[in-house]
Amino acid sequence: QVRLVESGGDLVQAGGSLRLSCAASGSIFNINTLGWIRQAPGKQRELVAHIIARGSTYFADSVKGRFTISRDNAKNTVYLQMNSLKPEDTAVYYCAGSREISARKVVDYEYWGQGTRVTVSS
Repeated sequence: QVRLVESGGDLVQAGGSLRLSCAASGSIFNINTLGWIRQAPGKQRELVAHIIARGSTYFADSVKGRFTISRDNAKNTVYLQMNSLKPEDTAVYYCAGSREISARKVVDYEYWGQGTRVTVSS
């Protein structure tokens, strides 16, 4: 059993910053990739960023240069630092885990948190 718990979502003005956290617990040795996936109203879920055990990262084109992802292995926590936020970043952000290495598809993520809402006002 894997448990992922997100925090940090909030209402922020465009141009602002937020840091999301995801605390992982349970059988996390199964997880090779931890990602942040978002779902905006009326849209499909989108992989925003991921990080693998060795530290390699991936970012969607829409967030490159604005978002960073990091992990604290001692705390089993992954962070998503979001800068220069735009209204189009408004979404529920999910922390998700995959047994695949460098999973790029949403369907490859088997473990999900409950989500944290980010709202960016213009």
